[in-house]
Amino acid sequence: MATTQTEMTHGSAMGLDEKPPHDALRILARAQAEAAQAVEIAVPEIAAAAQLAADSIAGGGRLIYVAAGSSGLMALADALELPGTYGIGKECIVVLFAGGLAALTAMEGAPEDDEDEARKAIAGAGVARGDCVIALSASGHTPFALAAVQAAHLAGAKTIGLANNRGAALLGMVDVAICLPTPPEVVAGSTRMGAGTAQKIALNMLSTMMAIHLGHVHDGYMVNVLADNIKLRGRALRIVMAVGGVGDEAAARALEVAGGRVKVAILLAAGAEDVAGAERLLAGSGGKVRGALAALGRR
Repeated sequence: MATTQTEMTHGSAMGLDEKPPHDALRILARAQAEAAQAVEIAVPEIAAAAQLAADSIAGGGRLIYVAAGSSGLMALADALELPGTYGIGKECIVVLFAGGLAALTAMEGAPEDDEDEARKAIAGAGVARGDCVIALSASGHTPFALAAVQAAHLAGAKTIGLANNRGAALLGMVDVAICLPTPPEVVAGSTRMGAGTAQKIALNMLSTMMAIHLGHVHDGYMVNVLADNIKLRGRALRIVMAVGGVGDEAAARALEVAGGRVKVAILLAAGAEDVAGAERLLAGSGGKVRGALAALGRR
């Protein structure tokens, strides 16, 4: 059986346990940087995946992450941030983690081999046409991920796959295949390291580009943020000030009238006559602040 890239030994790993800590840590740091560089070659595929995901959300579908182990943790980190950062409804984001929620506090290896559980998870989540499934597996051969993708296809969902080995089975099964060919791990097979780093970066890029397509990012501001704590309320205020071109008092008034909705508040600050008028402008621009501002004669 051929050894996959994610199971090979790293060229700098020989004698790692005998090296001074500073030297060993420099090797680990360089390996993480090398893994991060592997993401750039996948930009075209990440772009295609982001469009697929955005189309699903815009069409009333859901984004469903499927993974096991370390890949599952990367998926969970990405998924849980989306409602707060970009105002995407929690009901639109699902995470199917091998072993279920109990596995988050006591991760074991066996659940990633459970194909029946994967099929049950897809069925239990009600995956259907219009949904988009993102499956992650460092090796690209994890049975849980593969079975979930097969079941998702049968249900009519679109699929995206992320793996760190070229030619991985997962990449041949999905609508959009994202290969992140990271170097061998310094600790052979420990894909929570370089492979996990690359997966997290790729997910950051994918979900951010998805949010841009959906109109939730304007000039680098998260204009659909759910401001539910002190820090985020302050951020929302600064966003309305910057994009709406007003001072803090005017921005605060706009946010209050808008019920905390940042996009609406921006348009009120920029001259929309009332909330209903701001909502019409957003509807006419596909939810994008730039188009709505243009309709107000603002840029």
